[in-house]
Amino acid sequence: MTQTYRIEVDCPNCAREVEEAASRCRGVESVRVSVMTQKMTVTFAEGADPAAVMREVVRICRKVEPDCVIEA
Repeated sequence: MTQTYRIEVDCPNCAREVEEAASRCRGVESVRVSVMTQKMTVTFAEGADPAAVMREVVRICRKVEPDCVIEA
C-alpha cells in the first residue's frame, strides 16, 4: 500500500536525510520526499499498520529535522 503525505522540509539535503531516516523504519518498503512538491510518498511493507509505521516515521524524522511536519 502506498500513501502520500504533506511534509514541510526546507532544503534538498534535509529531504534526503528525512528520506534516509524514514526508509530505515520497520514497515517501510520505500519512501520518496520531494522538496518541490512538499510531499512524502511511503510504500508500506505487506501487513504493516500504516498508522503505527507513520508514528515511528514522524518520531525518527524529528530526530533528524526537529521542525519537520508530516501530515496526511
